[in-house]
Amino acid sequence: MSEPASISSGIAERYATAIFEIAQENSRLPKLESSVDALAEALDVSTDLRDMIASPIVSRAEQASAMSAIAAHLKLTPALARGLGLMAQKRRLFAAPQLISQLRAMIADSKGEVQAEVTSAKALTKAQSDKLIKTLKANIGKEVKINATVDESLIGGLVVKVGSKMIDTSIRSKLASLQNSMKEVG
Repeated sequence: MSEPASISSGIAERYATAIFEIAQENSRLPKLESSVDALAEALDVSTDLRDMIASPIVSRAEQASAMSAIAAHLKLTPALARGLGLMAQKRRLFAAPQLISQLRAMIADSKGEVQAEVTSAKALTKAQSDKLIKTLKANIGKEVKINATVDESLIGGLVVKVGSKMIDTSIRSKLASLQNSMKEVG
């Protein structure tokens, strides 16, 4: 892991732990989960939001004000809204994507679930997602929640990450493997 990534992850873990514990003490984990999902969706669809949280030009006050407005608009839990506000004041908003990942992992763990990061060449249908969840549940022994993304460069197949395990059945990786074996022959 690169140094900046580990720094972001460490920062996000501390904020996520505090936000999670406050929500857990107040019995607001289901609301926190929906708030985290809403924030993740907002980050996915808004390039302006992604640019704002990463920009060193935007002042702390402007970031805090923007996050307060976004939290109110998305109806985020008070703990998450205050956490984002504090991150803005401390110039830590760049770690918001890692915060979302950490919170999702903590919420899933508290529910006895595991998070599976699934990357496919095309969007999975409901039937494909259900079958994948069933297969992963049988292998892992826990409830599985899928976080699916699309990467057309895979050509076909899937890349599934559950914790530290990764299963790569993509055509891209098979072609790379074939290319390496061809180099060994010639």
